[in-house]
Amino acid sequence: MNKKTIIPIQTLQKVNTKNELILESLPPLSLYIHFPWCVKKCPYCDFNSHSIEVNPIEETKYLDALCKDLEESLPLVWGRRIHSIFIGGGTPSLLSAEGLDRLLADVRARIGMDSDIEITLEANPSSVEAEKFASYAKSGINRISLGIQSFNERHLKDLGRVHNKADAIHAIQIAKQFFQHINLDLMYGLPIQSLEEAIADIDTALSFNTDHLSLYQLTLEPNTLFAKLPPPLPDEDLIANMQNSLLQKIEDAGLNRYEVSAYSKKGGSCFHNINYWTFGDYLGIGAGAHGKISFPDKILRTVKERHPATYMQSVWSPNKAVIEQRSVAQDELAFEFMLGALRLKDGVPMSIFEQRTGLSQIDVQSELELAMSKGLLDTNLLQLKATPLGLQFLNDLQELFLPVATDF
Repeated sequence: MNKKTIIPIQTLQKVNTKNELILESLPPLSLYIHFPWCVKKCPYCDFNSHSIEVNPIEETKYLDALCKDLEESLPLVWGRRIHSIFIGGGTPSLLSAEGLDRLLADVRARIGMDSDIEITLEANPSSVEAEKFASYAKSGINRISLGIQSFNERHLKDLGRVHNKADAIHAIQIAKQFFQHINLDLMYGLPIQSLEEAIADIDTALSFNTDHLSLYQLTLEPNTLFAKLPPPLPDEDLIANMQNSLLQKIEDAGLNRYEVSAYSKKGGSCFHNINYWTFGDYLGIGAGAHGKISFPDKILRTVKERHPATYMQSVWSPNKAVIEQRSVAQDELAFEFMLGALRLKDGVPMSIFEQRTGLSQIDVQSELELAMSKGLLDTNLLQLKATPLGLQFLNDLQELFLPVATDF
């Protein structure tokens, strides 16, 4: 991590005889802004997104609501600066250039930012225009994440995407004109996908020489059309062959796998996502946005109203847009930390675990020893790091840190 890792607050004794949460420092703070509209809903997507055919975009009204939401949330983070902004969705690139400029201006007027802040915008190829991207860059966007998924026309159609191969290539070419940091989202294990087709996708993506790539296996998530009507997916052996072949291609291209699904050149890793994975803080605004905020004596998780219409109405009444706000229980902290931290290939220092959870190594010693005995966790406990086997069976490793259920 870099100099942004820790924000000192005060020096406290580490002895905690009352079993209360005590944090000696706060982690970096990020801002997540959710834009909930898409041209249409993809059959595999379980994110909070709404088709503009059913729910037309109300840009000005939504930007007003985001501004109010941020103002209402500021008491949670008084005196703190944000180190990254991620505008996700949905399809945030459906925002007009003027709307995006106003959004970032509203944020700057209300909360302090690092001078070298990372600001990411998610974009779909179908909504990319050179003029709009030029304006986005002038407004402060310095990292673009393009939802390519595939360069194969049949697979794009099966995935319900609204762009084609030519759109994808055009979007990447435009992005390279205006942004140094570009992520390409790609998927494999697609309906009736062959190994050769998966390799062709990765070869095309790598040919653009972007500094970041995210690679995901298609999974059938609950409450999606694919879950209700499962498409014919490749078998497990073919999936394994795809994964091995694609990872080798990516490695040969000089991208380092720094997280389970994330690959980057030197200096190209995403600070915002690393902050998530290392149990950093993030303020979430927008329809369905999640947040996690640390205090010296508690850690809060928040969730906002999901539907755009309900969100835009409720945000004007104090705290009405927040549909969930809870303190993370002390016996949940280790599991919540490990959910993100163990995804990182190089792991996380034990000191970060202690600083961000208020726990010590002793509190999880039995779980650590069990994970090491199974060959899932590295034996150097100065660094909490999954072994190659642990990364392969990551869910099994993470579940070892679940709180023990109590029978009454």
